Amino acid sequence: MIEIMPDLPENVVAAIANGQVTGDDYEKVLIPAIEDKIRTQGKIRMLYQLGPNFTGFTYDAMWDDAKVGIWHLTAFEKIAVVSDADWIIDAVKVFKFAIPCPVKTFRNKEFAEAKAWIIE
Repeated sequence: MIEIMPDLPENVVAAIANGQVTGDDYEKVLIPAIEDKIRTQGKIRMLYQLGPNFTGFTYDAMWDDAKVGIWHLTAFEKIAVVSDADWIIDAVKVFKFAIPCPVKTFRNKEFAEAKAWIIE
């Protein structure tokens, strides 16, 4: 499940994922939120927290994640990924060289730092 976090600056899409994340979560929640912000703000910042109860992605969700990243690659100003899953942190580190904006990873206990970094 993905939920959009409220009360952040207009140019920030902030989402928290818990449990198993599905393609429907991307198609009904995250992609519309990203595309709406891009439409109204142009460039956006992304704060994506994989919460303590996150258990994984379905294949459809991974495919949707890759598609949204490719379709809107130059629309991101900054991306912060918050997770305690080592494989997520490692994957971000491997792929961040291909992303044309600053990308940082944080642990869930560092959420406040991630939020501060994405807003600054």
